[in-house]
Amino acid sequence: MPLKTHPPEEPGLNLTPMIDIVLLLVIFFMVGTQFTNAERQYEIDLPSVSVAQPLTALPDEIVVNVARDGTFFLKNNAVSPEQLRDALKQAHERYADQAVIVRGDSAVVYQRIMDVLSICQQVQITNVQLANQLAEEGG
Repeated sequence: MPLKTHPPEEPGLNLTPMIDIVLLLVIFFMVGTQFTNAERQYEIDLPSVSVAQPLTALPDEIVVNVARDGTFFLKNNAVSPEQLRDALKQAHERYADQAVIVRGDSAVVYQRIMDVLSICQQVQITNVQLANQLAEEGG
């Protein structure tokens, strides 16, 4: 009795999951565009004012580095205490809650860190943080 041989099935690719995902993405983007258009569907003449401040994003914090020899660095440039004071004062005038991070070398004379803190106090910057790193365990 001869054996019946069936031709081998060719492997197929199931496209159903891919079609499901594509349709979900289409629906998502269609609904998303409806929300953005909903805000602007009314023709509104906004009132005008004589004095206004533009909406701005929060500025990045200013990082003051104090090198081992006591030199101040601001944006990779060595600065004198007077230049640091001027830069911080300008930043505070632009944004009252300007943040300053002081990164002092662990071997720097502590007085230099206090000089930076004093300059921050003189220009009325109150959001000051001292950078540090976690000590390695067992050391």
